[in-house]
Amino acid sequence: MTPIYQYEFTVPENTVDENGHVNNVVYIQWMQDVAVLHAEETGCTRATRSAGATWVVRSHTVEYLRPAYIGDTIAVLTWVVNFRRVRSLRRYKFVRPKDNVVIARGETDWVFVDGKTGRPLTIPDEVKNTFELVAEDQEPCI
Repeated sequence: MTPIYQYEFTVPENTVDENGHVNNVVYIQWMQDVAVLHAEETGCTRATRSAGATWVVRSHTVEYLRPAYIGDTIAVLTWVVNFRRVRSLRRYKFVRPKDNVVIARGETDWVFVDGKTGRPLTIPDEVKNTFELVAEDQEPCI
């Protein structure tokens, strides 16, 4: 298992706005979807549920660099940067493989919370150990 997860898909018609390209808010949904897929693959989802917890997004940022259009193939790369007491930072790159252009990049700050109370919990080692952290100098430089 590599610490950088990659998921490819084709841009569907329902994500495009009146400007003819993918609407900015769609990237946030894609970020969440790919983070969930990555967590499922590594066992983080299972470990989180075993701890009686869940993850919620505290904040997110997206930098839009180039537009994406219906039918474009997009590769989303995501990785976990760090774990703090109750939080974890995850980054993303959206790449168009046909020309290797980064069309957007972003990050989300996730909070580990009790599944019943919604209060932040210290992230247990069993959850942390499901990911290999990626240092800034190891991030994909596509």
